[in-house]
Amino acid sequence: MAHTRIRKFNTKDTYPEQNIDNDLCQVVAAKGTMIFVRGQIGQDLDTSENIAVGDVAGQTEQAMTNIKMLVEEAGGKLEHITKITIYLVDPRYREDVYRVVGKWLKGVFPVSTGIVVSALARPEWLVEVDAIAVIPDDE
Repeated sequence: MAHTRIRKFNTKDTYPEQNIDNDLCQVVAAKGTMIFVRGQIGQDLDTSENIAVGDVAGQTEQAMTNIKMLVEEAGGKLEHITKITIYLVDPRYREDVYRVVGKWLKGVFPVSTGIVVSALARPEWLVEVDAIAVIPDDE
């Protein structure tokens, strides 16, 4: 494969109630420099347990915990994040979510896009965050 695929999974395992069968991964380290992190939600990556159901700040904490872990597994650091996209199911969650994200990315200054969507893949998920990181050539 052209890129390193980290934490491969199949959607039939993640969403057993849905009739889908996609081979995906949590992170793609492209050309050894760029890291693409799949949208993260309030879910433990090792157990698939939903975390902080009904608590958007708690779900955001878990999403950012996942992003940090995945970026590090791909050889990067939070400081390497250049782009994040935040998906909210309710615009009233924006302040709580961005407060948590801001704490995790203090001093990083990534590009950020916020989108309000009608729903995420599961009704208990209130926020999803994806990220792109670039590891400098001199590291």
